[in-house]
Amino acid sequence: MNDSHPEHAPVDAEDPTEPSAVTLPHTPAEDVLGVLTGTWLASLGLHLLYEAHAVTGGTAGLSLLITYAVALPLPAVLLLANVPFFALALWKKGWRFTVRSVIAVALMSLFTAVHAEMIPSPDLAPVYGIATGNLLAGVGILILFRHGSSLGGFSVLALIAQEQAGLRAGYVQMALDLLVVLAALLVVPWDNVLLSALGAVILNVVLAFNHRPERYRA
Repeated sequence: MNDSHPEHAPVDAEDPTEPSAVTLPHTPAEDVLGVLTGTWLASLGLHLLYEAHAVTGGTAGLSLLITYAVALPLPAVLLLANVPFFALALWKKGWRFTVRSVIAVALMSLFTAVHAEMIPSPDLAPVYGIATGNLLAGVGILILFRHGSSLGGFSVLALIAQEQAGLRAGYVQMALDLLVVLAALLVVPWDNVLLSALGAVILNVVLAFNHRPERYRA
């Protein structure tokens, strides 16, 4: 008898240092808390970027550009800019993801208005505002990804590219975000645009290093 045959190989006890192959989904309560936490952090980051007169990528960056160019409230622009991407999410990701994303964007808009009331016009150094704003936004988006949601916009495109083409969501979003930052040259001083480009890299590095399905299963 060949003891090396897999059918007769001894069964070792499970190694507690190895990651479990069993997927443990989040509970509904965890998803609710995750969406609230993610949108709160992302909206605070967006508020800091707005006060630093900077931009970032995605529909959030487009919304900031629009508010700098015309007199429209940021919360309303955030909702309107995401409408086309909600349709894409419904087509490619289904009702559950789309409804969660609509709720997340609505909360993002609401919380952005709350931050504007609670932290009116802080005197921010641009470097601090842009770096901290993008870090907060990146962590917030990461939390939303892990709870089956997003802030719509380029996040939807990035997730679809990762799932259907095997591309990293963070890298896809980084490329799209840099295009938005370049467009900011039309309405934002060049030095703030340069800082904004670095900030967009910070945000997407957070996603690229942390949003990896082969490592995170929940």
